[in-house]
Amino acid sequence: MSLVSLTEPVGPADAPLVVLGPSLGTSTILWDDVVPLLADDYRVAAWDLPGHGAGPIAREPFTVADLADAVATAVPDDTFLYAGVSLGGATGLELARRHGTRLRGAAIVASGAVLGDPASWTDRAAQARAQSTSSLIVGSAQRWFAPESMARRPELSGRLLHGLQDADDDSYARCCEALAAYDVRATLGEITGPVLAVWGAFDAVAPEAKAVEIAEGVRDGRVARVDDAGHLPPAEQPEAVAAVLREFFASVSRGDA
Repeated sequence: MSLVSLTEPVGPADAPLVVLGPSLGTSTILWDDVVPLLADDYRVAAWDLPGHGAGPIAREPFTVADLADAVATAVPDDTFLYAGVSLGGATGLELARRHGTRLRGAAIVASGAVLGDPASWTDRAAQARAQSTSSLIVGSAQRWFAPESMARRPELSGRLLHGLQDADDDSYARCCEALAAYDVRATLGEITGPVLAVWGAFDAVAPEAKAVEIAEGVRDGRVARVDDAGHLPPAEQPEAVAAVLREFFASVSRGDA
């Protein structure tokens, strides 16, 4: 069984494929307001983590590299563009490192070459198993959103937090354990394709320094900031994120990224 599930692409049948990846605790809902803004010019698909949304429940441990391999297997096209948030962004870096011949360009959003520290992820995994993902809602809301985001987009932020509550507890914990073991700082130089590192101006989880580290570590990197966003820019500022992605993907097609 695959670790991930991939939606059917929407958009023109002959357009380039864009694959969108989720952050921990979210699902394809994270990208709901961005997809229509890309689908005029791209075929757009999104994937779910194990035990999140439509993702299959994880029965065994896995790594971020395993997630990247699963996404690469699920994608039908020979080549594709990619954008992923947080854990989805970490998966994007592993995709670029492990499947670079297929990946035309990767936007790594609100993420880093390493995220957090192993002990904090191990503790959160234990909490999810012992107290369920419902116990993580308050802390996640504080980490995820810029100060005005929940008030500005209450319906979507509510759907995201309900999705966290509905995630499979053990699968969520296994995602935490994958992040505890994740660190690609030493191998960023192996990534030769175009990479855009994007951060939200209010993101304390993956601030500007994380984006700069990625852009400076890969061979072809650049950075972009999304104002008035925290750790979930596609949900908080979909128009701004879509504009950043469209500019990056167009530059990849032109060959000047």
